[in-house]
Amino acid sequence: MQIVTRLIAMIRARQLQRQFRHIERSISTLPQRTRARLGVMTLREIGQASRCEFPHLYSTSPDQRYKPWGQGTDIGFSRAQSDNPEVALRGIALWLAVAYHETKDSSYSSLQPQHRQFLRVLRELRDATGEQPDTMAQWMRSGAAA
Repeated sequence: MQIVTRLIAMIRARQLQRQFRHIERSISTLPQRTRARLGVMTLREIGQASRCEFPHLYSTSPDQRYKPWGQGTDIGFSRAQSDNPEVALRGIALWLAVAYHETKDSSYSSLQPQHRQFLRVLRELRDATGEQPDTMAQWMRSGAAA
């Protein structure tokens, strides 16, 4: 059973990496002001997901609870490819939030590099918001950073 679980984790890591390349490309083309908005949106999505019973299944219907992973990244990825800029931003924020929670406490070595990449992008988005250190410290202490 461990072999099957590791295989599933490797497949998921490969899928997340493929989607992340597209998401990262989309973020890099955004102007600074839009990145700041995306940073705030992403932090909000991460906070909302952390309030759920299973944060990695955020945006997944309850009947899909027992699948190896949720639908949040797929929904976010499809929205991120939208021609509508607002929908695309919300899709990127959703994808980053779900992927962050999905890889956050993973014990699989194939998913840990993805989590570090997500943390790097989240740090860049946080820095793009240009908020004061006190505001950022308050945010980090709040439930949104859980």
